[in-house]
Amino acid sequence: MQPNNSQVNKRIATISGHLNPPNNFQMEGSSGLGRANCRAKGGSAGFKVAILGAAGGIGQPLTMLMKMNPLVSVLHLYDVVNTPGVTADISHMDTGAVVRGFLGQQQLEEALTGMDLVIIPAGVPRKPGMTRDDLFNINAGIVKTLCEGISKCCPKAIVNLISNPVNSTVPIAAEVFKKAGTFDPKRLLGVTMLDVVRANTFVAEVLGLDPREVDVPVVGGHAGVTILPLLSQVTPPCSFTQKEIDYLTDRIQNGGTEVVEAKAGTGSATLSMAYAAVKFADACLRGLRGDASVVECAFVASHVTELPFFASKVKLGRFGVEEVYPLGPLNEFERIGLEKAKKELAASIQKGVSFVRK
Repeated sequence: MQPNNSQVNKRIATISGHLNPPNNFQMEGSSGLGRANCRAKGGSAGFKVAILGAAGGIGQPLTMLMKMNPLVSVLHLYDVVNTPGVTADISHMDTGAVVRGFLGQQQLEEALTGMDLVIIPAGVPRKPGMTRDDLFNINAGIVKTLCEGISKCCPKAIVNLISNPVNSTVPIAAEVFKKAGTFDPKRLLGVTMLDVVRANTFVAEVLGLDPREVDVPVVGGHAGVTILPLLSQVTPPCSFTQKEIDYLTDRIQNGGTEVVEAKAGTGSATLSMAYAAVKFADACLRGLRGDASVVECAFVASHVTELPFFASKVKLGRFGVEEVYPLGPLNEFERIGLEKAKKELAASIQKGVSFVRK
């Protein structure tokens, strides 16, 4: 039996609604089917996720991997350039998530409305010779604008902030949310998962193990000496010589620089960052689903130290961060590293706070 014209138009509208810019798209004779309520046939139930900065070096592989996540039902892709092409490309993947693209500041609010999880990789990448601090003035303004949109359109969403320097951008986001009266410390998480991913990989190389069998807590922050791997708390339990500790700590702290220099001016860590971001986002979604014992490291509002923000292990649940875990016993090397980390972190946090309050 052949479908009638009305059915054909409705099918075409469903497909087009995923790809076309959100201007209340409607096909003639489509019985009012618009972008807002279009849904892929057979799409599975799940969470609504927005990626802000979806067309960038991190954003594109991040978008692809999130499209593959079975916990995602709707995937909103936002950027100031190139979103239509990325949306069309990703939408051809035969997974359950519906993909919708949004282009430019005028479409930010529609991109954010109704989201459960917002992932922010937006910003400029680090170039050779550029410190994370050099990124501040550019990325700080971007993060401020995006968080103003979040506070207005999806204040209850979990926010995963990737944009560097994370040690400053997370306090910026917090200040924006405080000004809007929407700040919930449980829902704002700086993504430091790449430090954990690197630590697991580098430690596994030394131990001769599969990295998937290794878990290294990484605390502090997400830049240089603020990145503190707790090698005394590695799972499975093991011991290292001081030479190995020095080597591993230095490599974990400077993993980003290693990639920047190896790419020789063509970019920074994008693929490994996207992988780490998706690993963390998946943990957040499993927490939202109600899974038990979802624990990862993240840079969050914290009372673990005297600093207002700090990265440590957190338990994720239906409302974001359910519990922030203490650091546990530290050896002398780690205690010295912690003091160095706190000193630099304090300045980075204050810089973010001052940016919004000035």
